Amino acid sequence: MLIIGIAGGTGCGKTTVVNQILNELPEGEVGVISQDSYYNDTSHLSYDERININFDHPRSIDFELLENHLKELKKGIPIHQPVYSFVKHNRTGDTILTHPRKVMIVEGILILTHPELRDMFDIKIFVHADTDERLIRRLKRDISERGRDLDEVLSRYQNTLKPMHIQFIEPMKEYADIIIPNNKHNIVAVDIVRTIINNKLKP
Repeated sequence: MLIIGIAGGTGCGKTTVVNQILNELPEGEVGVISQDSYYNDTSHLSYDERININFDHPRSIDFELLENHLKELKKGIPIHQPVYSFVKHNRTGDTILTHPRKVMIVEGILILTHPELRDMFDIKIFVHADTDERLIRRLKRDISERGRDLDEVLSRYQNTLKPMHIQFIEPMKEYADIIIPNNKHNIVAVDIVRTIINNKLKP
């Protein structure tokens, strides 16, 4: 199994890059796991306590479960991926049955910050986007998809997102095998990744 880690700051366009990579690959051969599914279970906290969690700090992620799930998949064993609600700031209790694939893509802002997880990736990719562009995307997404208001998003950006990005995410570029600019010039980088995957998929 080839495991690819795709990281980058919030709103950098990781999902777009994942979709660009998947677009021309055989269906069913490549699986995707999102770090967002692995936020810690916060059922023991009240809603008011949950909204104050710093979700941009590595401590907010259940890396141990994510690691164990990848190990299971490598052994050919399906896993039950948690389902996370950004509205409730907690896992829903539902899971998604995820089957092993020849190639697994793991994407998330913090996945390269955890050394043990990082060591499991055969290819480490960092998606780079301009800071203003990332803020605009984050604003649009959180307001339209996650029920946040403008002041809440801007406050969180200023107080947690930006400092956490500088402290934890930006320095992870040094571990990346490939840095992909998220703009119209990223075609070559995406093609390189697709070629590596296609070679792995050949019988």
